[in-house]
Amino acid sequence: MTQIKKPKLYDLEDRTFEYARSVRKFIKMLPKTLSNIEDGKQLIRSSGSVGANYIEANEALSKKDFSYRIKLCRKEAKESRYWIKLIDTGNLDTLEKFKHNLTQETTELMKIFGSIITKSQ
Repeated sequence: MTQIKKPKLYDLEDRTFEYARSVRKFIKMLPKTLSNIEDGKQLIRSSGSVGANYIEANEALSKKDFSYRIKLCRKEAKESRYWIKLIDTGNLDTLEKFKHNLTQETTELMKIFGSIITKSQ
């Protein structure tokens, strides 16, 4: 008897966790300039807040609280995109590609949270 495998639904909680991990990996690879260190600290905070606020949204006690937390997720994602743009890769191709991919993922997360906000109103 063969089992039918259901396609795995992509969990947004996992996705935001992986996003924060990718940001940390990116930060470790960057040239250690004063601006990268300071911008990196901000980026680490905001990228981690995306997932943390999503977890809080899923535990919300009311629709209003849920909406507020999702809006915070989008806000933190926007802030993360800002810090990513400020990061100096030293024009290294691998870091530029990583930066581009992080920017794309951040934009996708912003759109997902924006869509959730629209649908929950």
